[in-house]
Amino acid sequence: MSRQIIATDKAPAAIGPYSQAVRAGNTVYFSGQIPLDPATGQMVEGDITLQTRRVFDNLKAVVAAAGGSMDKIVRVGIYVTNLGHFASVNEVMGEYFQAPYPARSTIEVSALPKLADVEVDAIMVLD
Repeated sequence: MSRQIIATDKAPAAIGPYSQAVRAGNTVYFSGQIPLDPATGQMVEGDITLQTRRVFDNLKAVVAAAGGSMDKIVRVGIYVTNLGHFASVNEVMGEYFQAPYPARSTIEVSALPKLADVEVDAIMVLD
C-alpha cells in the first residue's frame, strides 16, 4: 500500500515531526489541529467558539488538500482542556457537519500544544 503525505499552506504547518495528514489507500488520517492561524502561526484569540471554528477551518483546509470534503470524514477526535466547553464545541461542530454525523470521541485532557483549549483530529475515507 502506498502512503501519500498531504500538506497545504492553508492550514498551519506542523509544529513537530509529523505530517498534516497521511493517505494510505483510500483512508486519510489527519493530525490534530489546534487554533493556529495559518497566515501568522499565532494562536487565535477569543473564546472557545472562535478557537473551535479556527480548528475546524484548519481541518477543512487539509481535507480539501487531500481531495475530500467534510462529509467524507468518518471519525473525529476532540480534545478539550475543559469539558465545560462541550456544548460550545458541539455547536461549532454542527456548522461543519450534517447528519449522518461521523463517529466521535470527546476527551478532556490536562494540556494541549501551545496551551490550546481544543484540538481535533479525524479520519476520512475517500470513494
